[in-house]
Amino acid sequence: MSGNQFLAVENVLFTAAMVLYLAAMVLYFIFFAMKKEKAAQIAGIVITAAFALHTAALIVRGVGAGRLPLTNQYEFATSFAWGICLCFLVFVHKYHFQALGTFVTPVIFFVIGYAAMQSREVRELMPALRSSWLGIHVSTAIISYGAFGVSFAVSLMFLLRQGRENQPFWSQHVPEDDKLDIISYRAVSLGFLFLTFVIVSGAIWAERAWGSYWSWDPKETWSLVTWIIYALYLHLRLNRGWRGRKAAVFAVAGFVCVLFTYVGVNTLIPSIHSYA
Repeated sequence: MSGNQFLAVENVLFTAAMVLYLAAMVLYFIFFAMKKEKAAQIAGIVITAAFALHTAALIVRGVGAGRLPLTNQYEFATSFAWGICLCFLVFVHKYHFQALGTFVTPVIFFVIGYAAMQSREVRELMPALRSSWLGIHVSTAIISYGAFGVSFAVSLMFLLRQGRENQPFWSQHVPEDDKLDIISYRAVSLGFLFLTFVIVSGAIWAERAWGSYWSWDPKETWSLVTWIIYALYLHLRLNRGWRGRKAAVFAVAGFVCVLFTYVGVNTLIPSIHSYA
């Protein structure tokens, strides 16, 4: 197939995945608002199908472009949404509570919606991106941001659960506070580990591409700010015993910073990372 044919197939797969993410989000809302358990079961099937189509879209784009599909704003945004869905599916499989989808799917849809607004044109790589560090740096960012997205959703559930502990629906479908707290902590720990890899690999790559490990570019600066926020979260939790509401608020604030690092910096602030 030609490059245009690959792009056409990718567009179909991407659009289908986006529609299914929307459908899953609506079904999860029906489950949560109308207490329809069947809606959650169907939503689980729908979001799994969306993830499969999304994965296929990324593979088709990579094959058509002849490189990893991780080099511009569209490609990173769609991969960011894919990473959140991947982490969501892993955590749901491990902890068995579909209610998490009510809080994760809006984030996935927001990010993939942002991707849909970007140019999907396949362009030749700029010289700085022609490096084996590309795959390491960006793939670790995808997993990191995906894990932080899950911690954000779990922390929102924790905050909204306060005062609803005795309501039958919440007690049946939403884990107890202690379990939500530990799930969020584990998601943050995973995200923080991979964010550390992101910053270290980015510094090494920058030195090879531009001759400097750190240039205080806005994307670099806000990535460091995000790292510091989550480092504080872990420090206060492990050394000061922060649990519960305080930790949940910190996790929510951290993900807001993640979104600004990606969407806000790309949109509002000139950066050498503007391509992604």
